[in-house]
Amino acid sequence: MSAVVVILLLLAGLSEAAGRVLPVVARRSGVSRTRAVSLMLAGAVVEGAVFALWPLSAWTLAELLLPAAPSGETVLVWTPALVAPLLLAAVLAFPLLGPLLHLLLLVGVGTGLATALATVTGLGWWVAAGCVAGAGIGLAVAVEAVRRLVAGLHTTRAPEPLT
Repeated sequence: MSAVVVILLLLAGLSEAAGRVLPVVARRSGVSRTRAVSLMLAGAVVEGAVFALWPLSAWTLAELLLPAAPSGETVLVWTPALVAPLLLAAVLAFPLLGPLLHLLLLVGVGTGLATALATVTGLGWWVAAGCVAGAGIGLAVAVEAVRRLVAGLHTTRAPEPLT
């Protein structure tokens, strides 16, 4: 993976983290700037890693469907043209319309990945799209489970009243 792609993935992760963290910070007036920035930077690394794993996960699913291993060592990887639209992931922060725009963005990026996967593997486009969608959904479920676990561990509980 080239340095440009790594930087674009980190910026896309930062955009995604901003879309998730800034609405939470806006609702909580007691969050310090240091805490908000640390949450965004941690989120940027996590989201960037998830974005980086998306083509690899789709490739792995496609290998399970192939009758024979593909010739050569070609693997589906991010290119700057494929990853650039992910920089707009912060649209998630827009109230009401954000989740729909975010979904459309991910479908558009997934379409590009499916086209690249179909070309590299020789699978049909719909099968490749299924692999990309399955990988994306699997990664999203895993990340959401970890988010809920971390949120559950970091919630402050009210002290029990002494009676």
